[in-house]
Amino acid sequence: MAEVPISRFPIPALSELPQDIAERILAVQEKAGFVPNVFLVLARRPDEFRAFFAYHDALMEKPGNLTMAEREMIVVATSSANQCHYCVIAHGAILRIRAKNPLIADQIAVNYRRADITERQKAMLDFALKVSRHAEEVDETDIATLKAQSFDEEDVWDITAISAFFGMSNRLANVTAMRPNDEFYTLGRGTA
Repeated sequence: MAEVPISRFPIPALSELPQDIAERILAVQEKAGFVPNVFLVLARRPDEFRAFFAYHDALMEKPGNLTMAEREMIVVATSSANQCHYCVIAHGAILRIRAKNPLIADQIAVNYRRADITERQKAMLDFALKVSRHAEEVDETDIATLKAQSFDEEDVWDITAISAFFGMSNRLANVTAMRPNDEFYTLGRGTA
């Protein structure tokens, strides 16, 4: 079988990359056992790579009232709505691992309203989808709905920022024709 390209744009060789980017990619490879294609695709533009992953990490790796799994739920739900193959598959794997639930990512990607999640999480995803698809319509009623589910202002900001960031990421992944790594399909699929 012929190798399928991971992007419609050229991928730089690791040896051609600035040292900090090459080191980050190698560290991810050591931890995960493979290099997620997003790192290789975005590496062609070093300044954008650095900015992208700095913001990604600031949103997704921070402590707060949203759990790491809930942050990934936002990514999977909004990426599904934006039809981003790469992000649904890659972040679906991360969600399965963080939630310790082999079913959750598929449920959320297909229809989070029918997923085995809490009403609070459904309210979070309702808001995230509104930010992703109709941000101009967000009003005080939406914020009040979140606050009624025990989300505070910082949580509202986090949900908004994650949804907005991945809206951008989804568009980059779709236009670059970013292909998910085969490894993502099986991660976190063991028993819960």
